[in-house]
Amino acid sequence: MTPSPHRRLPVAAATLLALFLLVLARRIGGESTVLLVASSLAMFGCCWASAAHLLGGAASTRLVAIALAFGWLAEQLGSSYGWFFGSYTYTPVLGPRLLDVPVVIPMMWFALAYVGYVVANLIVWQDPVDGPATLGHDALMALLGAMVVTCYDLGVDPYMVYVLKAWIMTEKDGWWFGETVQGFAGWMTVAFAILFAFRRLARVRAPAAAGATLRHVLVPLSVYAGLMVFQVLLGYPVEARTIALFAMGFPLLAATLGLLRWRGILVRPASAARTGAADLGQQAFKEAA
Repeated sequence: MTPSPHRRLPVAAATLLALFLLVLARRIGGESTVLLVASSLAMFGCCWASAAHLLGGAASTRLVAIALAFGWLAEQLGSSYGWFFGSYTYTPVLGPRLLDVPVVIPMMWFALAYVGYVVANLIVWQDPVDGPATLGHDALMALLGAMVVTCYDLGVDPYMVYVLKAWIMTEKDGWWFGETVQGFAGWMTVAFAILFAFRRLARVRAPAAAGATLRHVLVPLSVYAGLMVFQVLLGYPVEARTIALFAMGFPLLAATLGLLRWRGILVRPASAARTGAADLGQQAFKEAA
């Protein structure tokens, strides 16, 4: 019997993740347009395979569509009119373009948004996926996910501009190693818009598949960890390497602890649980009185 596409997802996600990490490691020896495009495509593919398993086919496709559309539109408006990120122009370094925007850029927006979604859920709920919620809940969770995404940009932006020369900024005397703070506001805005729109449109929670799900949750965490290690090793200027370690390391560690709680590996000590229950009982008694 031929395996269903859903059953092939673990293999596809693991294969593409391995390819992404290998190409990312190869980039340490020297950047090229081919390696940049290859790593971006592998990251996009492994994150989509992971999302299809965790969120379900329909929800993951919505996230891909929203991220590609929002990401491309924001970058096109940015490169053409200076919206969101400040005035800049892409160079040929990132490969083929759709109008002014390299094709891989919207793909990266999807991968980073998906990582931000999973990391935020693990931090808050100790679960990679959450279900339908209120408008305020979705806004707060989208904001947290957008912050996780922007933590990545803190270290990568100067590297992309001054080492890779992937794009040219019109203003070169900003407060962040020559970069403008407006760029980070743009990252927050676009990432928030993608995640908030997805949370409002994808209302059905995917069922937990306890056995195979763990491997798919490890995909976005591994992608984020790989990007962090790359920045720690090659970040420019050198100060950005320490910034990347703590800016990306903190949400990554918090999400990893949430993953351990979700799997039941990390549990609250029994004595602490009893103390907490007793405190809650005393508080309830006081309120009743």
